[in-house]
Amino acid sequence: MFDLVLRDATLPDRGSGPLDIGVIDGLIAAIGRDLGSARLDETAGGRLVLPGFVDSHLHLDKSCILDRCTAEGALADAIAEVARLKRDFSEEDVYARAEATLVKAILQGTMRIRSHVEIDPRIGLRSFAALKRLQRDFAWAVDLELCVFPQEGLLNDPGTEELLVEACEMGADLIGGCPYTDSDPQAHVDRIFAIARRFDLDIDFHLDFDLDPSWMHLDAVIAATERNGWAGRVAVGHVTKLSAIPPEALTTIGNRLAAAGIAVTVLPATDLFLMGRRHDHNVPRGVAPAHRLAELGVTCSLATNNVLNPFTPFGDGSLNRIANLYANVAQLGRKAEMICCLDMVTAGAARLMRCADYGIDIGKAADLVVMDATDPALSVAEIAQPLMGFKRGIKTFERAAPRLLRP
Repeated sequence: MFDLVLRDATLPDRGSGPLDIGVIDGLIAAIGRDLGSARLDETAGGRLVLPGFVDSHLHLDKSCILDRCTAEGALADAIAEVARLKRDFSEEDVYARAEATLVKAILQGTMRIRSHVEIDPRIGLRSFAALKRLQRDFAWAVDLELCVFPQEGLLNDPGTEELLVEACEMGADLIGGCPYTDSDPQAHVDRIFAIARRFDLDIDFHLDFDLDPSWMHLDAVIAATERNGWAGRVAVGHVTKLSAIPPEALTTIGNRLAAAGIAVTVLPATDLFLMGRRHDHNVPRGVAPAHRLAELGVTCSLATNNVLNPFTPFGDGSLNRIANLYANVAQLGRKAEMICCLDMVTAGAARLMRCADYGIDIGKAADLVVMDATDPALSVAEIAQPLMGFKRGIKTFERAAPRLLRP
């Protein structure tokens, strides 16, 4: 007797027709045809079933503050605006806004999230405390990991390192960095690695977030990763400088990233919104070519980053929409290219977050999303909607498929 059988599911890379997925104790126990009885019997109706979307870079703590903002502009303006506002964030305020964004993401089929959390003397540990509560309260629907980081610098911001260490002692899942906001970027990188080694944590940097390719902090991160033996445990986000270099230079950097075991997250919605603002015509896209890095063996993901704030004044939590946006920006239209985009919000993002139990295979977590599509490439092309989801075999959401009412 299965706890759940999801019947008539079209699975990616399995061309043998629709199959049933049997679940016991939150794990996939069987995949085949005509599986036996179950306590809960659901049907995908021949539709595409994916192993849950994975958002590898999100800022829940500063989401949904657009109505409080008075300025809009480039990256420095967005950082300054949030710095002004977060002094007045209460723990309850952060929780309420983060919950609203998290619910949107869950309803869009997202089941694993890495949320970055700003830590500094202005906000203290209030946002971290709020998201720790959210992490516990929504564990039934989403695996939420918290990456504490210093948005406004580290060595130039006395008291921040002590707060980061305290957050790590309180159970932060990993630590991040933002060297381009620091007066000493190299020392910033070194201190973040030192904290990571002390607490045995993975690292996720905001990095090289501009369009000047004449210098990169990426060099320091690669060197520190190799020096500390942290291969497979470091990710970098944005790296918009990589959109401004020729193909041969990108290949060289991609090979270095792959050899060092450093993953890359590209954030198309934010990068498009903030980059190239000094241009009044022929505006550059400013989106790093993740698909080309993936071809070189780099683990790559696409992610949301921000929702309804000065960094990104839009967003509905849909990673499928982000995949479609990236495909448009990168001018990807072939079936294999669309599937690559889908991979970067599912399996690729799961690899970045080192989710060992991810995927539709026997023994993996029964995290399943039924899409209103039958083909993986068309799911991205049409921005197909998720119709129902199961977290560890428990149904967490559903939405009715639209139907035309003819006269």
